[in-house]
Amino acid sequence: MTDNKKIVVALGMSGGVDSSAAASILLDAGYTVLGITARMTQEYSRCCADVDIERAAKLCERLGIEHHIVDLCDDFKRDVIDYFMSGYIGGETPSPCVNCNRYIKFGTLLDAAIELGADKIATGHYVRVSSESGKVRLLRGVDGSKDQSYFLARLKAEQLERAIFPLGDMLKSEVVAYAQQHELVARKSRESQELCFVIEGTHGDYIDLRSFETKGVGDVVTADGKKVGEHRGVHHYTVGQRKGLGIAMGYPVYVTGIDAENNRVVIGPREDVMCDDMLVSDMNWIGDESGSGAFDAVCQIRYQHKPAACSVVVKGDGLCEVKFAEPQFAVTPGQLAVFYDGDVVLGGGWIFGMND
Repeated sequence: MTDNKKIVVALGMSGGVDSSAAASILLDAGYTVLGITARMTQEYSRCCADVDIERAAKLCERLGIEHHIVDLCDDFKRDVIDYFMSGYIGGETPSPCVNCNRYIKFGTLLDAAIELGADKIATGHYVRVSSESGKVRLLRGVDGSKDQSYFLARLKAEQLERAIFPLGDMLKSEVVAYAQQHELVARKSRESQELCFVIEGTHGDYIDLRSFETKGVGDVVTADGKKVGEHRGVHHYTVGQRKGLGIAMGYPVYVTGIDAENNRVVIGPREDVMCDDMLVSDMNWIGDESGSGAFDAVCQIRYQHKPAACSVVVKGDGLCEVKFAEPQFAVTPGQLAVFYDGDVVLGGGWIFGMND
């Protein structure tokens, strides 16, 4: 039997309910725990502001564990913010949280944790990890409504081997009840699908204020190239968007494509946003279990997207051709496509086009 006391776990702490409960759960399990909080940005942050860092420090003091603050602002800007801005400016819809997990939380923060003497890193993600026959697997969290495996699908096996997810087998309601029972004073979770560093609904304005690379106003056109209006800048739009277009066509219209090179936004009816196939690049296969051949799976093309049945053909060089059993709405370049076999995450890669 493993002596957990000999295992030093660095827990990523934000001062929220999830990471606070995770700290106590790890201590209950006998691990030697230290808290570690990353300062990601000097600007607005939904989860890593000074007040959150202070709250995390106070909780660590109460639990009698060390607390360390690591400045990762430069890394976060390079790997998350710059990637986010260049993606939108290039006509894609990026997934910054995915990059943050791979390069920051389980990258530079993990490296910092190891330097502090940690053997493992833990977070409050609602996911599970298992090891069978020497292969590490990433699985959905038990709470289907909170499952965050989508955001971790680009982690490497060696990163997952270092990871512990204390909340993966729990429901959110159980975590909240545990925190209340143990009188863990934490800020309420600020649940959101938006980014931690952008105020909800303002990503285009955020880019306008920080980039000189935007092309500004351009044409809104139909599929046949007819101009029907003007847009504020392609970085304000995403495939599938309906609200905020400011164009009346006599029927509901959606963004069907973004032509960043020619500074155009293409619109059309809903049927033009439906797609039955796609190309996925730079695939990360967890454990290299599905790195070749053809197979059936289910796929999520964005967070909280209902998993869709599909067939996958692996072409090599990280490229996959995907055919959906039924057409899907808004298959969006720049977003992450994650493939599952039941609860097991096979891997994830970037949507970059349709399989014409």
